[in-house]
Amino acid sequence: MNSTYDLVVVGAGPAGMAACIQACQHGLRVLLLDEQDGVGGQIYRGLDNLSVTGPWVDGDTLLAGQTLVAAWRDCDCDYHGGASVWNITPAGEIGYTRNGEARMLQAQAIILATGAMERPFPIKGWTLPGVMTVGGAQILLKTEGLAANHAVFVGMGPLLYLTAYQYIQAGVKVQAVLDTTPNYGRQPWLVVRGLVGGAGDLFDGIHMLAALRRHGVQHITRVKAVELIGKDTVSGLAYHRRGRWQQLQTEHVFLHQGVVPNTSLTMAGGCEHTWDASQLCWRPKTDSWGATSVKSIYLAGDGRRIAGARAAPSQGALAALQVACQLQRISPEQRDAEAAVWRKDLRRATALRPWLDAVFQPPQSNRLPASDATLVCRCEEVTAGEVKAALAMGCPGPNQVKSFTRCGMGPCQGRQCGLTLTEMSAQALQTSPDAVGHLRLRMPVKPLTFQALANLTEAIQENEAGCEHR
Repeated sequence: MNSTYDLVVVGAGPAGMAACIQACQHGLRVLLLDEQDGVGGQIYRGLDNLSVTGPWVDGDTLLAGQTLVAAWRDCDCDYHGGASVWNITPAGEIGYTRNGEARMLQAQAIILATGAMERPFPIKGWTLPGVMTVGGAQILLKTEGLAANHAVFVGMGPLLYLTAYQYIQAGVKVQAVLDTTPNYGRQPWLVVRGLVGGAGDLFDGIHMLAALRRHGVQHITRVKAVELIGKDTVSGLAYHRRGRWQQLQTEHVFLHQGVVPNTSLTMAGGCEHTWDASQLCWRPKTDSWGATSVKSIYLAGDGRRIAGARAAPSQGALAALQVACQLQRISPEQRDAEAAVWRKDLRRATALRPWLDAVFQPPQSNRLPASDATLVCRCEEVTAGEVKAALAMGCPGPNQVKSFTRCGMGPCQGRQCGLTLTEMSAQALQTSPDAVGHLRLRMPVKPLTFQALANLTEAIQENEAGCEHR
């Protein structure tokens, strides 16, 4: 192989940077790989680019991000930005592409800190031009300083309100926020428990709502269903509330109904997964250190289970401590002593999570397509009707539906349709998501050219030939 590291960390968000810092402190040779050109992940995206960092970044976020980035820059860690990881193996091999060149690495341990992705929102018109995810809208604002005026935000969850708030802080007009949350008021005792460590998160939410009202943003709650209107591009939307349908005209709609773990690499790497009934998604099975069922692979951050940015550094540090212990750089006693402070921080950061999971659990009407004409797989343009027809013919789960319809065979390998397909299969077969399983992902997880793969094979053969002569 081209290089050997004690630890390779994939993902340069708060979990990945914290893992690197902790691992370097114990003398591990560490490489950080990230798909973006700058570190920070989604939460701290653009903080190292002062030309686009603007008033939408609050002081606390700016300070936390800059402090973490500064600490990471001081650690003795190799870094490859613009690196797209397309394969990992139980033997600790990592395949990635950078500057059009495919490369292979060997590591004794891998920490995946690949974060979350937005949950599919398969409603009528969700693929129309002018419609995008809230996360995509936030990325444009943070990286390029670009934003669409008079957009309508639709969905639920903290990111919906955070991005709308960031828009108005940047001086961008927001037309309306349509909230589809069905569970406000559910399990209020969880709020009381969450106040022990999560009071700051609640007050942040209250502050954002007040800001929306001050800026005249129309705030519509208790929305039961949404359909997007348009032919060649979105021209408006219809929403069902209090027993009747109403319409809004708009040229820009941002959709969001929460985030789920990005499981592409863990699935391709052979890690065991389970269906999380509270967050309604697949998540890898891990222990308290982030170790998966595959000995060399560890997880940290939202790729492990959605816990939020404040929990990510603690998870990254804990995973790195366990790797250092497994590689015999520190004793179990030293590991446990250093872990105590991180576990305390983690408990505080996740205090409000049970309430968030209960309240912001998206309703079935927004997870499963209401119309047979609605696209489930955007890549292969497979409709809900085609998926239902395959299930009616006797397909016992997502992978068989994939063979019949090509749903999930596109470049994203099911990232946009996998959850929908699992739940549609479970509903049709009247069983649980765990029983029908998830789409099988295979290498390469990200697009890889034949030329890059051929050159990689030649490089490996030359390296192996050289080793034999020595």
